[in-house]
Amino acid sequence: MRTLRCADAGLLVELADLDEVLALYAELVDAPPPGVVDLVPAARTLMLTIDPALTDVAEVERAVRATRPQRGTRPDAGLVEVPVTYDGEDLAEVAELTGLGERGVVEAHTGQEWTVAFCGFAPGFGYLVGTDERLHVPRRSNPRTKVPAGAVALAGEFAGVYPRESPGGWQLIGHTSLRAWDLDRDPPALLVPGARVRFVEA
Repeated sequence: MRTLRCADAGLLVELADLDEVLALYAELVDAPPPGVVDLVPAARTLMLTIDPALTDVAEVERAVRATRPQRGTRPDAGLVEVPVTYDGEDLAEVAELTGLGERGVVEAHTGQEWTVAFCGFAPGFGYLVGTDERLHVPRRSNPRTKVPAGAVALAGEFAGVYPRESPGGWQLIGHTSLRAWDLDRDPPALLVPGARVRFVEA
């Protein structure tokens, strides 16, 4: 664990890998140190935003270093079910890359519970991690200039749902009618860090 101070109101914690990030995030989101007003996980870091009127960075840094998160622990922000029509342009290629066949890809994707590890790339884009390593596939060698909103995709160890039309290089395996980002919803993001996700064949 390495800690870096960010101005007067932030602490960046660098960790060895995503498992350590998720374990520390789970620990701190349930019992944040006094004065911490926001936690933002990423692939190898956890950012803590601090209210300097309530505490100082040094106190928060000591509290973080004193935590002993259990590796393998996952945060829990509730369960979200995402209906998917498995008709993605890259489904056949993913089936070939994994050796599972198209039906096998669908069964592997729906047959596990995913966790939103962190968000990034675009507002509402959650990076989901699962337990079935057979679905780990590389990004496309030639990214698309347009991926439609609602596209369900795989890349590396992650799954995701595109919140809006955008360029993208992930492997598209299907689509959902759910809106991953909606400013009229509170919170706007459907998939927030710590949420458990079940993909259900529509």
